[in-house]
Amino acid sequence: MTDRFDCRVAFAEALVALAEADPRVVAVCNDSVGSSNLKEFKKRFPERLVNVGIAEQNMVGVAAGLANGGLMPFVCGASCFITGRALEQVKVDLGYSRSNVKLCGISSGMAYGELGPTHHSIEDIAWTRAIANMTVIVPSDPAETAGALRAAAALDGPVFLRLSRMPVPAVNAADYEFQIGRAVRLRQGSDVTLIANGTMVCRALEAAELLLADGVHASVINLPTVRPLDREAIAAAAAAGPIVTIEEHTVFGGMGGAVAEAVVTFNPTRMRILGVPGVFAPTGSTEFLFEHFGLTAANIRVVTLELLQECGRV
Repeated sequence: MTDRFDCRVAFAEALVALAEADPRVVAVCNDSVGSSNLKEFKKRFPERLVNVGIAEQNMVGVAAGLANGGLMPFVCGASCFITGRALEQVKVDLGYSRSNVKLCGISSGMAYGELGPTHHSIEDIAWTRAIANMTVIVPSDPAETAGALRAAAALDGPVFLRLSRMPVPAVNAADYEFQIGRAVRLRQGSDVTLIANGTMVCRALEAAELLLADGVHASVINLPTVRPLDREAIAAAAAAGPIVTIEEHTVFGGMGGAVAEAVVTFNPTRMRILGVPGVFAPTGSTEFLFEHFGLTAANIRVVTLELLQECGRV
């Protein structure tokens, strides 16, 4: 079985390394030192950890103030709360003000499965990518998580990093270097393109393997940056044929919607957008929820074959 890793470990290690190299780096959290994996940061830099308690609006406002004072705050907390509860502050204090704040949405998507709809964060990409000046990144494995954190620190402006707690395998090459706004083709194929990010990239790769038995050769593209979007990569994929997008997010306004906007603008082609179909996700384990919404390699295969049949390609 392929080894799987918690990307929060890579996040924590990369944040400590950034803090060692740059005295401007501070962490701001909402009583989430444990769940945000900030214990080592707190141990190493106790004077650079600001815990505001369970007060997300204040947390984002405090971070904006710290940025105005010349520091580089990394705001860490459950993605459902630092986006939904503090959305006005994210819009005004960060986006409108172009504050140099990095939002680190931990346990995004349906990682808090058993805690139910209040804790599912399946709208966060739609909310944040609609905010001007906001960069939105969804890493797929530990190496990409660490690279995205470094890239966010190098960028002067607000960034939303969507991080999961669900263990995932390494999907990117050992020499991979993350770049904001760049998609990565992980597998070459000529019949259809599967585009995914975050926890869904490994499932897209598994689906591509399954499709080989059907005589279908699928390309797989990892799309870690939802804003700014790699429109050239998407246009090239659309020119080659149909596209299936897969995301741990509502199908309204997320990565699939961003891809569709680019496709219809530059190179219209048939698409399917897999995700949560515009409903509140129920309570249950994350794996149950993935099965419930068809976010599995087996269902990606089925949907892809249906699309190809509609297009007369199989």
